[in-house]
Amino acid sequence: MGFDGLVVVSDPYLQRRFTQADLRALQTQYAVLRDASPNGRLRMRDLPAAISSIRGRGAVKGRDAEKENSTPEPGPGLGLTDEEWASVLKAVARADEKPHQDASFELFLRVYAEMQLRLKAASGGGGAGRAGGIARSSSSSAVAFLTAATTTLLHTISESEKASYVGHINAYLAEDPFLKSALPIDPATDHIFHITKDGVLLCKLINLAVPGTIDERAINTKRVLNLWEKNENHTLCLNSAKAIGCTVVNIGTQDLAEGRPHLVLGLISQIIKIQLLADVNLKSTPQLVELVGDSKEMEELMSLSPEKILLRWMNFQLKKGGYQKTVTNFSSDIKDSEAYACLLNVLAPECSAKPSAMSVKDLLHRAKLILEHADRMGCKRYLTPKDIVDGLPNLNLAFVAHIFQKRNGLSKQMKQVSFVDGLSDDAQVSREERSFRLWINSLGISTYINNVFEDLRNGWVLLEVIDKIAPGSVNWKMANRPPIKLPFRKVENCNQVLKIGKELKFSLVNIAGNDIVQGNKKLILAFLWQLMRYNILQLLKNLRFHSNGKEITDNDILAWANKKVKDSGKHHSHMQSFKDKSLSSGTFFLDLLSAVEPRVVNWSLVTKGEKDEEKQMNASYIISVARKLGCSIFLLPEDILEVNQKMMLTLTASIMYWYLKRPTSHSLDSENGSSCETTSITSSDDSASESSIDDNTTR
Repeated sequence: MGFDGLVVVSDPYLQRRFTQADLRALQTQYAVLRDASPNGRLRMRDLPAAISSIRGRGAVKGRDAEKENSTPEPGPGLGLTDEEWASVLKAVARADEKPHQDASFELFLRVYAEMQLRLKAASGGGGAGRAGGIARSSSSSAVAFLTAATTTLLHTISESEKASYVGHINAYLAEDPFLKSALPIDPATDHIFHITKDGVLLCKLINLAVPGTIDERAINTKRVLNLWEKNENHTLCLNSAKAIGCTVVNIGTQDLAEGRPHLVLGLISQIIKIQLLADVNLKSTPQLVELVGDSKEMEELMSLSPEKILLRWMNFQLKKGGYQKTVTNFSSDIKDSEAYACLLNVLAPECSAKPSAMSVKDLLHRAKLILEHADRMGCKRYLTPKDIVDGLPNLNLAFVAHIFQKRNGLSKQMKQVSFVDGLSDDAQVSREERSFRLWINSLGISTYINNVFEDLRNGWVLLEVIDKIAPGSVNWKMANRPPIKLPFRKVENCNQVLKIGKELKFSLVNIAGNDIVQGNKKLILAFLWQLMRYNILQLLKNLRFHSNGKEITDNDILAWANKKVKDSGKHHSHMQSFKDKSLSSGTFFLDLLSAVEPRVVNWSLVTKGEKDEEKQMNASYIISVARKLGCSIFLLPEDILEVNQKMMLTLTASIMYWYLKRPTSHSLDSENGSSCETTSITSSDDSASESSIDDNTTR
């Protein structure tokens, strides 16, 4: 359950000067610089060199960025003399701020803002410079660095990527009833960042990537939307993006409303990537079994990310064509187009033409011939010849993924299926695995996971998750950082995971660290459920105004939901438990959503929930309405239809958390009519839902 936070500074001038996107970016830069300083201290006298180093980290770079040396220049830099730096620090420092003292984030912001103003004045953009200002002899790159928009400084936008993604949107959404009047978008302009400001296009793009993610009845699609309706669309977009695997930790609704280019483009890139890689897995393309020779290789293939599977597929085809090298990335390894020439000749020799790509020595000309070959295969162009030569990884990945979609060159006979019959269930990723995987990735930990059964086995990711939801509980001195080759080191990590679990009062019956290392699915899923449940209950408990710091139980959540619905006038709508089969109709959750925010449910779109089709429609609508409200949830309509009690608890708790976070909410005690009982979060007599490892089974 994620909610957008604001970066607040005490100085009103700084709060007005920088957008939230700028403040978040600069806060990250400040933390990086502080951590890189001796003993983790960034002192006031260190700021000149520190701010100069941002130039090396985040200044605008061209398409050849990776060819350039990005190492920060030594010394104060930026064309400033020691006297000029002293003047800057004197102008912004307060009486109690001394050179030897630690520099606060606000002092860092004041210096940064002052430098922007002075360089703008020195370059002629802001009138006469101040006394002691920066001379016009300052380097032009320095002037450009600090007079540009802050967000642009810290985040580079690739015009090639923008053009490619705009082309994708124009091609795939051209016939959308709502958007077709606004398409095509001109890729040479920044119109893409304006058309996304109402949130509709981004929601449509998510549904294009993973159909059915958003119930389009929940999207506000009036031609003229007010700020509230736009914010609802952006909230729905971000929570739905998380639910398909996008990383949106540093993106807020305000960023989308403002059309922040690097953030909007980054989100679009992730969504399109998910769409293009949708078939690069064994479930969608069982012919990928050709890439492996035995069950051990099959297990390894199942644990790989789509990008790595795509690389393995590419090398499999290249081997057929006699290509001697191994392609390990979508950048430097394919800049010369040799791998592309071989791949296309293997997949579509009939589409080749003269001169052949390999007969041409000029790399741009060779790349041009490659794209012409792909055109004859019917592949869309996601990149230009220069993008290939420059090795732009995102666009090369998109290009190869589209080639895979069009013609993967794999056998349709499935001759090698016999040895994987016993693993067929493993290839069907369970809904619970999906929910936990997406939840973990939404937490913002450093490791992105593709398969919980494989990626958690070394214990490191579990320690990261625990540290996120129970800060300070992990002893990092005792943890073994990946890559971990020795099995007993993995066991050590997993033993610490279980030790902390016991301290958090998890039910850990008959489970050892080695069970996680061995990938025991039942036990891993059961442990993850307890982690997710603990996170939910702690979030609610930490709303001390409502819980008075007392433990929150499943029954408290159940009682709160029933009372909210009853108080709204729906006296006959009731939930007996999170296993109540009547929940499959969707009626109770729609009543609950309407009770916490009356305007969020459009009752003309709600069915009676009697027939299976009606239940399906209600379930889909419930999930989208909850996300539109602000709930970060990872269930599917099937979870409501089958009344998956774990997902019913998380859905209810998410709605409760959203409601209680509002400043106008009443306390939990007064809403329930009595104080919460202080019980263990895994108490066996909690009848609303069970969480014992013994009671959990893999779907």
